Amino acid sequence: MPFSHFNTAPRPRALCGTCMGLVLLAGTAQSMAQDATRPSYKFLRYAEDWSNFDPEAVPEGEGEFWDQIKHVKLNDDGSFWASFGGSARLRAESWDNFGFAEPNDDTFLLGRVLAHADIHAGENVRVFVEGKTAFMPGDRDLPGGRRTLDVDTAAVQQAFVDVRIPGGDDLTFTARVGRQEFLFGKQRLVSPLPWANTLRSWDAARVIAKFDRWQLDGFYSRFVPVQQYQFNDWQPGQDFYGVYAAGKVGDEEKPFDLDLYVLGLSKEMAAFNGTAGEEDRITVGARFAGKIPDSAFDFDVEAAYQFGDVGSADIAAYMFASQLGYTFTLADVKPRVFVGFDYASGDDSPGDSEVETFNQLYPLGHAYNGYMDFIGRQNIVDLSAGVSFKPCDNTTVKLAGHWFWRASSDDALYNAGGGVLRAGSLGSEEEVGQEIDAVVTHKLNRHTTIEGGYSHFFAGDFLEESGTAEDVDWLYFQISYIF
Repeated sequence: MPFSHFNTAPRPRALCGTCMGLVLLAGTAQSMAQDATRPSYKFLRYAEDWSNFDPEAVPEGEGEFWDQIKHVKLNDDGSFWASFGGSARLRAESWDNFGFAEPNDDTFLLGRVLAHADIHAGENVRVFVEGKTAFMPGDRDLPGGRRTLDVDTAAVQQAFVDVRIPGGDDLTFTARVGRQEFLFGKQRLVSPLPWANTLRSWDAARVIAKFDRWQLDGFYSRFVPVQQYQFNDWQPGQDFYGVYAAGKVGDEEKPFDLDLYVLGLSKEMAAFNGTAGEEDRITVGARFAGKIPDSAFDFDVEAAYQFGDVGSADIAAYMFASQLGYTFTLADVKPRVFVGFDYASGDDSPGDSEVETFNQLYPLGHAYNGYMDFIGRQNIVDLSAGVSFKPCDNTTVKLAGHWFWRASSDDALYNAGGGVLRAGSLGSEEEVGQEIDAVVTHKLNRHTTIEGGYSHFFAGDFLEESGTAEDVDWLYFQISYIF
């Protein structure tokens, strides 16, 4: 597969001018500068802290339309206050040969609107509520139609109560009960799935301890599946629980990230490569990441082992994920090149007494195993390489390539949702194919981001052996606004 070569020399002024010319609204963009007391927006809106923001103290000429709702006093002394916000996103997607089948062509729109209220009663009690509607104008003619990933009308995405208990010195405990989003580590195993139109959430009881440079989360939850046109409620038979510790180790100024976790999953029914039954699975893992001292290299390594049982069969599965990057600091565009290797075990003997297929839990596969979401972190080997750079201010370009093989030729090929894309019995070849992704992201201002991308999947030997094997093209463009 040909791989493009990119010039990492200092960017010419013409390149920046061309890039900005492609952004039609850039001329109306507001300054990216912000008042020091105005927090940054985050995907997890409950992680924003507007407690010290005073809209009346913003210097003249630096205020924004939304400032007045970001810290609203509810009593005279301001001990009761609220913050309001929301976001909107619209994405157009165009597919050619979706699912590796020639008739599957379609272009459609996906939209999502979120709104939240963050209410504080003193320093230690808080109520957070977030509503959502995810919609699709028109129909989606591809296999699967209007999926639960796409449509969820008038839903409660989050609704929880926090009670904070100071523990002295730097130690605090927070008890959180209610519907909430989980995002742990790099989201390889637990993610609210920001790419999907409908997101994920859990009904949970959670305790968060913060001390020194660490955060420790202990939780017990039930997953809340999307019911497109009805109220979303947790369903019995899918319990998720565990402990996740994330901290900084090493040098105070240039620390490393260290994550340690134990995650449990109990499901009334699961099936892996011919073995079915009640699933009780424990995942034990660790992640270590950071910058290599006195160099331009960065790294990210994560590994996990799973044990338990599916029906009468024992579980013995594992995964390994890694990426090594290098940033060229002398070039104006500061390109970062990277290589990665991901491995998730598959099952060698269908229907025997041992299940070796790794369960990817609730991942953000979109960020790691190709943007087209055909490939999941189960029975897969993924060798990747790419480059990212900033040709203009507030613009990022990322180009990546993936080479996929099945880890075991006796197990299925799984997609990003954990579903079977092709059964293992359909062929003995290991090569799945290759994917190339190109993404351009530009921040017009602190509220508005536009993004576009193109991907192509080259169908490999196993796909050709097991069924239709047309190459797939995908193009998307999205605009998002946050306040």
